[in-house]
Amino acid sequence: MNLSREIAVHLPYLRRFARALCGSQRSGDAYVVATLEALVADPDAFPANMSPKVGLYHLFMASWSSIRLNTEPSPNTDEISAAQRNISMLTPRSRQAFLLRTVEGFSVADVAAILGVTEEEVEALVTDAGREIAERVATDVLIIEDESLIAQDIEFIARDLGHRVIGVARTHREALELAKRQQPGLILADIQLADGSSGLNAVNEMLESFDAPVIFITAFPERLLTGERPEPAFLISKPYKVDTVKATISQALFFERKASRAA
Repeated sequence: MNLSREIAVHLPYLRRFARALCGSQRSGDAYVVATLEALVADPDAFPANMSPKVGLYHLFMASWSSIRLNTEPSPNTDEISAAQRNISMLTPRSRQAFLLRTVEGFSVADVAAILGVTEEEVEALVTDAGREIAERVATDVLIIEDESLIAQDIEFIARDLGHRVIGVARTHREALELAKRQQPGLILADIQLADGSSGLNAVNEMLESFDAPVIFITAFPERLLTGERPEPAFLISKPYKVDTVKATISQALFFERKASRAA
């Protein structure tokens, strides 16, 4: 299979990334075209030590850095969504790492290869992005978790990003009482709680009264990924990595997405 065929399947995703990075479809597409023209002019420029997708994004970032078409988002453009307008919050390097990691789903190692930095730098950039987002959209967080050490760890992560934790609930009843007392802007929930009650049921009841992004952090992801009902937008499996939780919190707030209620 030749190179053109290998990268063709990735072009729709590259266009999505380019649009989010630049803030408009026209500018994003212009960078994609510039990348492809450079590759046609010099096929040997494609990095042989990278997979087709990683190499394509690497070349795109080289074009984005070297050609100034529209390196800043255009928040007044009608064609972009609220999420794309929010990209203007981030400094350029944090913006790149955040989108590659959370939207495009690249591993830390792949993001490092695309940007030409170390994995440690990638993790720092994603964390910086989370803090930059939190400075503008800091919110009240409700944690539903029955294991004390895990609850403390999640609380530390949320606070480290600049959010306020309104409480930790160990049971279905405690969760509803806390949410009634102060409506959270973000919910971090386990599924199986201390008294045998369900964090999932608690979340479903809350979302009947208000909307908020929900991130499920659970050792039982298969209970939510059945394909038989609406599945949550944000799901983290235990044991989790701190940087994964940070990135997911930032992503949930950044894109202003609401969790679907499960049946």
